[in-house]
Amino acid sequence: MNYEDFLKSKRFVLESSGFDIDKSELNPMLYEFQKDIVRWALKKGKACIFADCGLGKTPMQLSWAHQVCTHAGGMVLILAPLAVADQTKREAEKFGYTAKVVESQSECISGINITNYEKMDKFVANEFVGVVLDESSILKSYSGKVRTAIIQNFHSVPYKLACTATPAPNDYMEIGNHSEFCGVMTRSEMLSMFFVHDGGQTSKWRLKGHATDVFWQWLATFSVFVDNPANIGYQVSGYDLPKLNINEIIVDGNEPIKESLTLTERREARKESLELRCKKAAKLVNSSNEKWLVWCDLNDESARLSELISESVEVKGSDKSEYKSNSMLAFSDGTVKCLITKPKIAGFGMNWQNCHNMIFTGLSDSYEQYYQAVRRCWRFGQEKPVNVYIIISAKEGCVKENIERKQCDFQKMQSEMTELT
Repeated sequence: MNYEDFLKSKRFVLESSGFDIDKSELNPMLYEFQKDIVRWALKKGKACIFADCGLGKTPMQLSWAHQVCTHAGGMVLILAPLAVADQTKREAEKFGYTAKVVESQSECISGINITNYEKMDKFVANEFVGVVLDESSILKSYSGKVRTAIIQNFHSVPYKLACTATPAPNDYMEIGNHSEFCGVMTRSEMLSMFFVHDGGQTSKWRLKGHATDVFWQWLATFSVFVDNPANIGYQVSGYDLPKLNINEIIVDGNEPIKESLTLTERREARKESLELRCKKAAKLVNSSNEKWLVWCDLNDESARLSELISESVEVKGSDKSEYKSNSMLAFSDGTVKCLITKPKIAGFGMNWQNCHNMIFTGLSDSYEQYYQAVRRCWRFGQEKPVNVYIIISAKEGCVKENIERKQCDFQKMQSEMTELT
């Protein structure tokens, strides 16, 4: 028995449990590629859409949710990052759907309901006929409480959809959590079937050489990858990214120091250069009349930037949810010149093509946060070149190098996912 026959014998391929509709029943405002993806996801019943930023994941989610409500009757719940819930409601209105942002189960309507992941414990999962995970990379943490709660609570929901541009920002094994959410196989089963452990203390898993092709075939049974409609055979205009200008500014030297620093040494370097970095960022923003998105990594950076930058709004993790949401939507509407916040607060889901200038006053080691933060502005639909300024101290050069290494790995993985599924 070869490996492919062995896999089939294990019956770990997700059987279609959904329903078929005529494409003419889908929202006419959707592009053809979006209609085909939605129809495919409805037929699967439980599916993942891994589409790059700006390809219309929100209208596809809403169309899917509307059809599930129509076909099965009852309620669908869309879980989204903070502030994205209100943005999704706006999109629903634009596409002619009735949707409600809800805080708890008692507020839900028969139809499309939208809430934040933070409020998930206020809902009774088995009362919904469908659930949508917007920015489903939240599942990537194997030991995360949110990941476990989502998979366990929504286990019996008949229709499921997970959507993100970064399903596995660090390595392939993170796909296992999406597989488990869809009910295909558990993460442990996936690792045992397709991966081998490198040993040692790194806890790194890599694809078995003889299982690679079968892994991608298996993945295609419940997920679709799209980085550009043209790459899957569609002729659609408007899906060309503008130029991305990356500008590195070192505030205390000419070149990054190459030596490796400990975490403690890096923290000290950040503290030492904080004032210089914040003043440089403020100078860029205050000398311009354009919109700016300023990312920071430390609370002290955020506070100092707020003092130095005129016409700015600061969004902190400790702020109330309503304030965060209103501030982000105000930036979307163009009534705020400069938004100061962290990628982990506002780096996922928001559409800010109205801005084409951003600054990283501080960088973490998370490539996913960096990628998603850049993609708030550099995305399909952006009409201007996007300018990104990375302001670091010479001693933090290793952080940027780490991000660049992860970027190369991610691009390779993304290419393989798109080509082979």
